Amino acid sequence: MYAKDGAEYFIVDSHVHFWDGTPANQANRYGEGFLNCFYDYHRNLSPESELWTLEQFQKQTEDKVLHDLFEVGYVDKAIMQPTYLTDFFVNGFNTTEQDGALAEKHPDKFIVNGAWDPRDGEPGLAALEQLAERWQLKGIKLYTAEWKGESKGWKLSDPWSYRYLEKCQELGIRNIHVHKGPTIYPLNRDAFDVADVDDVATAFPDLNFIIEHVGLPRLEDFCWIATQEPNVYGGLAVAMPFIHSRPRYFAQIIGELLYWLDETRITFASDYAIWTPKWLVEKFVDFQIPEDMQGEYGTLTTDIKRKVLGLNAAALYDIEVPAGMRAGEPEVPASRDPIAAERNEGAMTP
Repeated sequence: MYAKDGAEYFIVDSHVHFWDGTPANQANRYGEGFLNCFYDYHRNLSPESELWTLEQFQKQTEDKVLHDLFEVGYVDKAIMQPTYLTDFFVNGFNTTEQDGALAEKHPDKFIVNGAWDPRDGEPGLAALEQLAERWQLKGIKLYTAEWKGESKGWKLSDPWSYRYLEKCQELGIRNIHVHKGPTIYPLNRDAFDVADVDDVATAFPDLNFIIEHVGLPRLEDFCWIATQEPNVYGGLAVAMPFIHSRPRYFAQIIGELLYWLDETRITFASDYAIWTPKWLVEKFVDFQIPEDMQGEYGTLTTDIKRKVLGLNAAALYDIEVPAGMRAGEPEVPASRDPIAAERNEGAMTP
């Protein structure tokens, strides 16, 4: 929970990882290159005070994850999104099993998502059933640019993808997170194109498609699709750090999303461990669209910030939100409420 100026914010970090990018787990030069590309994003978009060494970045301990997310990061619930990449990493980069081992120790803190790959065919459907039963899945993370043997990607609109989406409906897995963002070495840029989102969102209106990284650098394409498809959401992973390095660019991103979608279909994500939530949450609560851009984009209200930082993801995953942190609930100046002031002060202390 985060609190400032009498307002309390329930924080759901909707895109976190528990990865192993160490040299011992890198299967080849592609695994090394993938991890180093992530690290470049970390170095180029983080405040200097938040920079890690490459060794720190390669793998985090359980204590480090808990500290960064929950002890100082204000996060109330974190959603773990797997990225297998078994062609690049010996034991997978960030699997449901890795995530689940941590989540089982801290069930009040984590939600575990699964993954599937339509190129696995019929056996993969059976594996998805087992994964859903084992982890009581409510969500799936898809990586359409992942390499698999000679294949360098797939589309959501592929026939076998339809079979897997139908299986998700059957199993009650309603939240489909899809990486549609900047390219990552050595993956192909075109395999992250957002055009196939339009197809499946129309075909599966009972599923929620959370497009991670809001399609960047294809924000305009994403917005034109999302405005027509009410079951398409924008996940702010990768977009959030621009709040520090290029605040006007971030204002444009969030302004476009609010114009084309609405404030209920945007979800906060730190993309941990590329970035940590603490500084992102603090900067977003303090952030306002520059005055000269407000005529086109409007302003960010406390209610909008509450929805983006946690309420929207909480609704998708049926997470209970405590009273006082819901949208529409009034702010109470801390100076007029000594009990709230004491609680807020504690929440603000790292």
